[in-house]
Amino acid sequence: MYQKCYKFTVSGTVQGVGFRYFTTMKANELGLLGYVKNLSNGDVEVLASGDKREMEAFECWLEKGPRLANVSKLKKEEADSFSFTDFQIT
Repeated sequence: MYQKCYKFTVSGTVQGVGFRYFTTMKANELGLLGYVKNLSNGDVEVLASGDKREMEAFECWLEKGPRLANVSKLKKEEADSFSFTDFQIT
Protein backbone atom coordinates (compact mmCIF):
# COMPACT_ATOMS: atom_id res chain seq x y z
CA MET A 1 0.00 0.00 0.00
CA TYR A 2 1.29 3.41 -0.97
CA GLN A 3 -0.12 6.01 1.41
CA LYS A 4 -0.56 9.61 0.31
CA CYS A 5 -1.22 12.44 2.72
CA TYR A 6 -2.56 15.84 1.66
CA LYS A 7 -4.04 18.98 3.13
CA PHE A 8 -6.74 20.48 0.94
CA THR A 9 -8.21 23.96 1.25
CA VAL A 10 -11.60 24.24 -0.41
CA SER A 11 -12.95 27.69 -1.32
CA GLY A 12 -16.33 28.84 -2.57
CA THR A 13 -19.79 28.21 -1.15
CA VAL A 14 -18.62 25.40 1.12
CA GLN A 15 -19.97 26.31 4.57
CA GLY A 16 -23.60 25.90 5.55
CA VAL A 17 -24.25 23.39 2.74
CA GLY A 18 -23.38 20.09 4.46
CA PHE A 19 -19.86 20.07 3.05
CA ARG A 20 -18.21 18.64 6.18
CA TYR A 21 -20.86 15.94 6.60
CA PHE A 22 -20.72 14.77 2.98
CA THR A 23 -16.91 14.97 2.94
CA THR A 24 -16.81 12.69 5.97
CA MET A 25 -19.22 10.26 4.30
CA LYS A 26 -17.10 10.18 1.11
CA ALA A 27 -13.84 9.76 3.06
CA ASN A 28 -15.31 6.86 5.05
CA GLU A 29 -16.59 5.26 1.84
CA LEU A 30 -13.04 5.43 0.43
CA GLY A 31 -11.39 4.23 3.66
CA LEU A 32 -9.48 7.48 4.28
CA LEU A 33 -8.26 8.85 7.60
CA GLY A 34 -8.12 12.49 8.71
CA TYR A 35 -10.46 15.39 9.36
CA VAL A 36 -12.52 18.18 7.84
CA LYS A 37 -13.13 21.55 9.48
CA ASN A 38 -14.50 24.99 8.72
CA LEU A 39 -12.03 27.87 8.66
CA SER A 40 -12.88 31.36 9.88
CA ASN A 41 -12.42 32.85 6.37
CA GLY A 42 -15.24 30.71 4.91
CA ASP A 43 -13.02 27.97 3.46
CA VAL A 44 -12.97 24.33 4.51
CA GLU A 45 -9.76 22.50 5.42
CA VAL A 46 -9.42 18.77 4.79
CA LEU A 47 -6.50 16.64 5.95
CA ALA A 48 -6.64 13.16 4.46
CA SER A 49 -4.48 10.08 4.15
CA GLY A 50 -5.01 6.90 2.19
CA ASP A 51 -4.03 4.81 -0.78
CA LYS A 52 -3.09 6.65 -3.96
CA ARG A 53 -6.15 5.54 -5.96
CA GLU A 54 -8.62 6.45 -3.21
CA MET A 55 -6.91 9.82 -2.65
CA GLU A 56 -7.22 10.60 -6.37
CA ALA A 57 -10.93 9.77 -6.27
CA PHE A 58 -11.35 11.91 -3.14
CA GLU A 59 -9.59 14.87 -4.77
CA CYS A 60 -11.92 14.62 -7.79
CA TRP A 61 -14.91 14.57 -5.45
CA LEU A 62 -13.60 17.61 -3.50
CA GLU A 63 -13.32 19.60 -6.76
CA LYS A 64 -17.12 19.46 -7.01
CA GLY A 65 -18.26 18.79 -3.44
CA PRO A 66 -21.83 17.92 -2.47
CA ARG A 67 -24.82 19.06 -4.51
CA LEU A 68 -25.45 22.37 -2.69
CA ALA A 69 -21.78 23.39 -2.64
CA ASN A 70 -20.10 25.58 -5.24
CA VAL A 71 -16.35 24.92 -5.17
CA SER A 72 -14.44 27.78 -6.79
CA LYS A 73 -10.91 26.68 -5.84
CA LEU A 74 -9.18 23.60 -4.47
CA LYS A 75 -5.65 23.97 -3.11
CA LYS A 76 -3.62 20.81 -2.40
CA GLU A 77 -0.41 20.52 -0.40
CA GLU A 78 1.53 17.46 0.62
CA ALA A 79 1.30 16.88 4.36
CA ASP A 80 3.33 14.90 6.84
CA SER A 81 1.84 11.58 7.82
CA PHE A 82 -0.35 11.63 10.89
CA SER A 83 -2.01 9.17 13.23
CA PHE A 84 -5.80 9.31 12.94
CA THR A 85 -7.84 6.17 13.41
CA ASP A 86 -10.86 7.44 11.44
CA PHE A 87 -12.14 10.45 9.51
CA GLN A 88 -13.85 13.10 11.60
CA ILE A 89 -15.40 16.55 11.65
CA THR A 90 -13.45 18.92 13.89
